[in-house]
Amino acid sequence: MKFVILGFDGPDGQAKRKIHRPAHLSNLEPLHRQGKVLLAGPFTDQAGSLIIMEASSLEEAQKFAAEDPYTVHGIFERVEVHPFHQVFPEAPTSTTPTPSQ
Repeated sequence: MKFVILGFDGPDGQAKRKIHRPAHLSNLEPLHRQGKVLLAGPFTDQAGSLIIMEASSLEEAQKFAAEDPYTVHGIFERVEVHPFHQVFPEAPTSTTPTPSQ
């Protein structure tokens, strides 16, 4: 299942980002190695960040968001986690044969 995590920066978010960015990226790295982080990055208007990830449940995605250093250290003053259904581009499924099959 795919989930969108929206983290909205608090008043000191930009200043705190610089301090906690290495820990935030380290938190994402294991999921990236597993192919579960599909997209992540900050909004260019400095409003916050977006993460699109795969998780087995809403609870797992919520736990990840709640334990992320940007949430724990107050960079994000508000976090939303939403289930997401990718329509375009069409996501590959396990039943779709690949050219090598």
